[in-house]
Amino acid sequence: MKKLSKLALFFTFTFAALFLAAILVGLLSSWIEFARFIPTEASPVQDINALAWNVLPAALYLSVLLALSYSARRNIFAPLAMLCIVISASALFVGTSIGINRIGPVETAFRPLSALHSGPGLILSRSENIWVLLRESNEIAGPRVVSIPGQPLIYQEVPLGPGNTILSLPPLPLAEAAPWFIRHLAADLSLNAAELRRRLDYSLFSFGMYVFSLILFLSSLRFIFGQGRWPGRWPLANLFIGALLFRGIIALEPFLNAGEMNALIHSFLPGELLPALIPPPLITPAIFVALAVFFIFYSMLVYIASPKRSEDD
Repeated sequence: MKKLSKLALFFTFTFAALFLAAILVGLLSSWIEFARFIPTEASPVQDINALAWNVLPAALYLSVLLALSYSARRNIFAPLAMLCIVISASALFVGTSIGINRIGPVETAFRPLSALHSGPGLILSRSENIWVLLRESNEIAGPRVVSIPGQPLIYQEVPLGPGNTILSLPPLPLAEAAPWFIRHLAADLSLNAAELRRRLDYSLFSFGMYVFSLILFLSSLRFIFGQGRWPGRWPLANLFIGALLFRGIIALEPFLNAGEMNALIHSFLPGELLPALIPPPLITPAIFVALAVFFIFYSMLVYIASPKRSEDD
């Protein structure tokens, strides 16, 4: 019982720390980006509500996987550990989601200094190239004067288009493109967050069923971190395994949530009773539950068949 209490506390603090840290990093990133660049038609304020929704799935995945690794290293009985994580994660995640949804949009009170400059004449520089905006600072795609070392000043009425694009200048909005891995990861997380929010707006029952099935599926992966009577004692290996699972689940969820995929899988359901009981919106939760049952059953068989090991093995 003491180990289960520690596991519940570990998950709670891990989820809260990851959630708050992700929000803080997102806010700092947006403020720094706005302090360095002024994107076209951008607002200097940040909607914390939308940011919280975007980071909520990542906090759930990481906290559950870390709790599974913790339970393996502490040699907590797998069924009890899974039950503890499912109950704790479901209650905490549903409560946090409802709280965020009821609070509504909340804008940050801090604004970067560069966003307060609204008149013409704002100077932007990068490397040795300099841009002088001739209109308001939020019209970065408007007329500007460009200074390139070794060349006379260039007037650009429209920075984009034939005859106006300077190849030696970086493309608008002057920011470097993020690595493809980060872009794909952010896109998948945003899709997962949008699906969670859509289900919560539709009904609490649909949202709760989806969250419970997802957490049950995540918890059923406990056998990967330590199987049977041999607990997982390799934290570094668990870290790499958790990272692979994290990326795989993030990619799997949008794939299963696609409307076309739901309809396709629903068309393969046999008989008449099963398609009636599982409509297309419930296909993804049903798949999560089926995978969880399969992994749990597999873990039980391996546990029964595995030889007993002493604590010193």
